[in-house]
Amino acid sequence: MNIISSKDNEIVKRIRKLKEKKYRDMENVYIVEGIKMLREAIESKTAIEQIIICDDCEKSDGIPKDLMYEMAKYDCVYVTSKIFKYISEVQSPQGVLTIVEKNNSKPINYKEDIIIALDGLQDPGNLGTILRTLDSANLSQVIVSKTTVDAYNPKVVRSTMGAIFRINVIEVDNLKETLLEMKTHNYKVMCTDLKAKENIYSIDYNKKILVIGNEANGVSKEILNIADEKIIIPMLGKTESLNASVATSIIVYEYVRRKIQNK
Repeated sequence: MNIISSKDNEIVKRIRKLKEKKYRDMENVYIVEGIKMLREAIESKTAIEQIIICDDCEKSDGIPKDLMYEMAKYDCVYVTSKIFKYISEVQSPQGVLTIVEKNNSKPINYKEDIIIALDGLQDPGNLGTILRTLDSANLSQVIVSKTTVDAYNPKVVRSTMGAIFRINVIEVDNLKETLLEMKTHNYKVMCTDLKAKENIYSIDYNKKILVIGNEANGVSKEILNIADEKIIIPMLGKTESLNASVATSIIVYEYVRRKIQNK
């Protein structure tokens, strides 16, 4: 068995490049790390291109036997522990790194009650948490503006805890034009706004596009100008606003509460 031990190896150099968005876009692949993420990828039937395994990790029985049997079905490459640490993005790597194909964006599904759109979200942790929240609520898609952080950023991918494999990430060149087109399908644009008079408990959640804005500046003015509804999360304390992912979770789970209640 050949074990890669050089930083100059082409596979090693490629993985390093895939940490940058432009190379992920060029090759239409991205990297996931860890045992849980690999298992999630396999169970979600994600297209796996290659699995990189730390030789020492396999010897120490760090990878469960049942997963090793599944991994054997794919193209596996072994590297030394030194090389694995060199290509890994985490402080305590588990010895497994996987190159997977991006979910090629499917058309917008107009059968879902609510669709989330992100307007310039910048924090990878926020985006990852939002994808995880949508997955938990059985929502399968998200619209993201060009100014939103890349959904396949390693930090985003890690924080999704596997949801990235099940969410259709639809990146659009012009969010305003996309929202106007979506409105022709009988959807209403609903924006979070600190000046709103309506709150999340006083509106309905049928055929709505919920727009979440930038962490610092909120929803952009051009999107607010085409909004059909503006809503706010009522707060009893002195805090004026919430973290973007927290706000999204609260609103999405108000939708979930209504859906369960109306069954």
